[in-house]
Amino acid sequence: MNDILQHLPQILSTYLVYLVAVISPGPATMAIASASIGQGRSRGIATAAGIFAGSATWATAASLGLAALLTHYAQSLVILRIAGGLYMLYLAWRAFRSATTAAEPAQWTAGSRQSLKRNFLLGYAVHLTNPKAIFGWLAIISLGLPPHASASAVALIVGGCLVTGFSVFMGYALLFSTPRALKIYRSARRAIDGTLGVLFAAAGTKLLLTR
Repeated sequence: MNDILQHLPQILSTYLVYLVAVISPGPATMAIASASIGQGRSRGIATAAGIFAGSATWATAASLGLAALLTHYAQSLVILRIAGGLYMLYLAWRAFRSATTAAEPAQWTAGSRQSLKRNFLLGYAVHLTNPKAIFGWLAIISLGLPPHASASAVALIVGGCLVTGFSVFMGYALLFSTPRALKIYRSARRAIDGTLGVLFAAAGTKLLLTR
């Protein structure tokens, strides 16, 4: 307890930094928005759950020191970056294909377990193949925890950030799946899908070209 109280200002500042980072637009936000407005609330929530699972995976790796070990193997990070870039370009292709289709795409059957699983895996892949996620968690752990921090301090940092991330991801899914958001999407679907395509393409290209 004394260890936590002693470093409480650092912990609170870490929460603030993570909140700013998680609400900033990026591939995760775009994936949730795309699923929520184009496929409905359940698909958006499934995608958000997958993204949260990816975040939890990197959080666990960072807190156990596995992320720091991974940074010493440049080849693994290069493969991860290329995979993430190609996946972003695939999502861009899907968005562009939807934007060039005059008719509104058919939606998956509501409550379909297979389609929900697909959205979950899509969200998980988006976050797991983004090298920035692992370095972001490394920064969070380094910022909030001193060397030789107790297990309770680690749990407080990781747990608090994960709760924040879960709230933000699910909040985006609920926000983008409101009747008003769906109405806006249906009236400007092709423009919105085209914009998402550009953003996904930019994210993928940046991942592929960044050294």
